[in-house]
Amino acid sequence: MKKRMTAATLRAAKTKQKTMVWLTAYDAGSARIAEESGVDVILVGDSVGMVNLGYDSTIPVTVEDMVLHTSSVVRGRNKAWVVCDLPFGSYQTSKEQAFATSSLILQQTGCDAIKLEGGTHMAETVRFLSERGVAVVGHIGMTPQSVKNFGSFRTRGSNTAEAESIYNDALAIAQAGAVALVLECIPADLAKRITDNIGTPTVGIGAGKACDAQVLVWHDVLGLSENTPPFAKPYANLREQAVTAISAWADDVRDKT
Repeated sequence: MKKRMTAATLRAAKTKQKTMVWLTAYDAGSARIAEESGVDVILVGDSVGMVNLGYDSTIPVTVEDMVLHTSSVVRGRNKAWVVCDLPFGSYQTSKEQAFATSSLILQQTGCDAIKLEGGTHMAETVRFLSERGVAVVGHIGMTPQSVKNFGSFRTRGSNTAEAESIYNDALAIAQAGAVALVLECIPADLAKRITDNIGTPTVGIGAGKACDAQVLVWHDVLGLSENTPPFAKPYANLREQAVTAISAWADDVRDKT
């Protein structure tokens, strides 16, 4: 049996220039399918709020929501590394609050790492958690929990000043001890510059092909989303197939066939 993925596995893959595959999942069945498909890391994203719980952003997602979905994913995995998002409001107040939330999630779900959003201003929190044994995945660029501040989910780092700020964010989070760093919706050349200049594995989502790993949302890969983001290529059209199948079944029910 293949050994379970660890943070050390991710660092070794970067050294060997082996691209890793990340995918979101939100329940045990999806986790099993992801593993069977060869996925290395399962991210239980707070995107669950938008794709499963009906919210228009990730902001309403709670710690209880994340514990429920992450523990389900952990029960479904055998060897994939499982990362849980810290939801909005559960870590920004202080590094102590972040540790309390992280320890609760790690203890109650059995996952391997937590993920938090933010750049330079979150470096002290990342260091605090790392020094206390928490594996931390950073997340910079377009950070969905800040959508109310940004005003949209648009690409970040398109101008020189913003690009330099994101680059400095990457350096700060990497130096603070993050074991991986998600780069979301930033220009490909900026993502390559970051990837080439930090020892921490980078995980791209809408950030070009130079990153050490790629991640997408389960629903976007499978064509289940009502609106797929422009950077995501659906590899199936399961939403349309599901509507066709259920409609055919409904017709048979009404026809008593």
